[in-house]
Amino acid sequence: MAATLLRINSHNPPDQKIGLIIDTLKKGGVIIYPTDTVYGIGCDLFNKKAIDRLCKLIGIKPNKLNLSFICHDLGDISDYARNINTPLFKLMKKSLPGPYTYILNSRSSVPKILGINKKTVGIRVPDNEITREIVRGLGNPIINASLKDADAFVAYMTDPDQIYERYKLKVDIVIDGGLGGNIPSTVIDCTGEEYEVVREGLGDTEDL
Repeated sequence: MAATLLRINSHNPPDQKIGLIIDTLKKGGVIIYPTDTVYGIGCDLFNKKAIDRLCKLIGIKPNKLNLSFICHDLGDISDYARNINTPLFKLMKKSLPGPYTYILNSRSSVPKILGINKKTVGIRVPDNEITREIVRGLGNPIINASLKDADAFVAYMTDPDQIYERYKLKVDIVIDGGLGGNIPSTVIDCTGEEYEVVREGLGDTEDL
């Protein structure tokens, strides 16, 4: 069965369409969605079968899972990460929602959720109302991977119609939230005493 293609205005996501997406996630669905950087592919963090399906789809083994959590706001982060001191919290508050992924020390709940020993977790709060409304309604994060292109010269897929044609028999919903970007988030490792930018992306680190 072909995936559903949902065209959604990113400035005013309709409740009916958001509700359909949330129901699909709760049933173990895999979706493709816009962020403030590149399009992402993901599923409900608390659905192990969906995570296994996602891993097969993107070609990684579950025990090698190294993906990020899409959260609604900073209030979600303390449920999954620890050792967030005042300077780090201020840094995240200044930059989120935004095009940044923060690698943090994970709480003991994360390995239990994923079924693998994960000492760190990547946290994203994208500046995109569609995705944040989905996560808010779902009540917990989406586990996320960037939607990469097989073309060696084009790192990420940006056209929702082309995304749909490629993935319509592999996922349950493709959300068309407009043309996507082709620069991923900036990744900052905050697990040590000094923070380290491990990937330069769309997020500017000069002001942080």
